[in-house]
Amino acid sequence: MNGSKMDVRDGLWYTQEHEWARVEDNIAVVGITDYAQKELRNVVFVELPKVGDKLTFQKDFGYVESTKAVNAVLSPVGGEVIEVNSKLEESPELINSDPYGEGWMVKVKMSNKDELNQLLNAREYSELMDHLVK
Repeated sequence: MNGSKMDVRDGLWYTQEHEWARVEDNIAVVGITDYAQKELRNVVFVELPKVGDKLTFQKDFGYVESTKAVNAVLSPVGGEVIEVNSKLEESPELINSDPYGEGWMVKVKMSNKDELNQLLNAREYSELMDHLVK
């Protein structure tokens, strides 16, 4: 194993496209994974939805722009945006420095918690990462 082990956190739900959701009751805090931020490298701009916007499970809700590329971010849950991380407007690099903490993107009031059953838990996501990072 080399030093580039990906940070995968227990207790989060993951998509195969490298987004995560931390669920508290009916609210999901959403961001991109450590793997995704490392692939993007230097994040320079983030486009996020507005409070009140409706997100659809596994559909684009925003974009992350790096010095390398612009990538769509897919929502791991469907529902209504109740909060947006406004810090990312001024400091998009928080996604690189703290993807599971200060770099969160949106909070969503979930419309269907059953969608979580289609996501990966930490063990399953780690297995996916093991195949990607060889």
